[in-house]
Amino acid sequence: MPEGHQRSGRVTLLDVAQAAGVSRATASLVIRKSPLVANETRRKVEEVMDRLGYVYNMGAASMRAARSNTVGVIVPNLTNPFFAEMLAGIEQALDDAGMIVVLANNRESAANQKTILQRMRERGVDGVIVCPARDVRTSLLSKADEWQLPLVQVLRHISENKGDYAGTDYAGGMRQAVEHLVSLGHRSIAFATGGPVHSAYRERLAGFLSAMADHALDPEIRIEVPLGPFGSPASAESLLHHSARPSAVICFNDIMAAGLANGMTDLGVRVGQDFSIVGFDDLAEAELVRPRLTSIATFPGEIGANAARLLLSRLQTPGRADQRIVSLTRLVVRQSTGAAAPGD
Repeated sequence: MPEGHQRSGRVTLLDVAQAAGVSRATASLVIRKSPLVANETRRKVEEVMDRLGYVYNMGAASMRAARSNTVGVIVPNLTNPFFAEMLAGIEQALDDAGMIVVLANNRESAANQKTILQRMRERGVDGVIVCPARDVRTSLLSKADEWQLPLVQVLRHISENKGDYAGTDYAGGMRQAVEHLVSLGHRSIAFATGGPVHSAYRERLAGFLSAMADHALDPEIRIEVPLGPFGSPASAESLLHHSARPSAVICFNDIMAAGLANGMTDLGVRVGQDFSIVGFDDLAEAELVRPRLTSIATFPGEIGANAARLLLSRLQTPGRADQRIVSLTRLVVRQSTGAAAPGD
């Protein structure tokens, strides 16, 4: 690699030109998408840019060392109210530091996330907070190191021991939910899941399996429920007619729990009396649905603030050791859970 790149830690246009065997002027024409460059030459230069991780500097070169006071935040789903609460925590912590947020949605796609990161780097963000898409690989963390781009994983992690991470004790939360239902006499407890598999899903499942095993209960009563703001009566019906005859269900999140509760009500089932439902996250909506939803509080605003503080710490001390902040959960009991009927 050229000596200049080794000194600066940044791939320059000259590095690209030398690696592609063209002049710097030609490489510059490719950057500017000039029609004067032959297609084969353009393809070769673009391949080298991608391989070396070259990023076009949209600002003046003399401004490169200055902070932009902007932070990129990438989440999988902008319609989920959980992320709105988390973002509020991020923005508050960054606002106190005089920084602003650039928000993007990766739509659970590693390819989309890669494009977003590229655009954020082009615009000179000081760092990024990422809730990784389901198919993102651990190489992202190595890439961020190569790019000298501070990166904090939030809610989900792509490595259990590398990189800064802010999240919550999903497994502990599931244990709290199981213990609550067992204390009410429930012995047949289902786990309702849906959507992509990622670290937060795996940790929830591990907590459920462990807690159920501790009480010698069947951990294999699970149903898939479509994600979204509206419950599916078909999902509620399939739960009621499950061969294990569950009397209670723990849901992956509050949105799913509220949807199942709606479906149960449509079928004439009294939630909290005939059937118990526990949500996860304790969003504001848990107080708005009827009956009010018993849920595991994960404090998304606190998680967001922790992620922002980790990033600010990384910006202040780039060489510090990786840090992980895992918040504790809390059971919030409301009306959607009640004592199991005799014989359940």
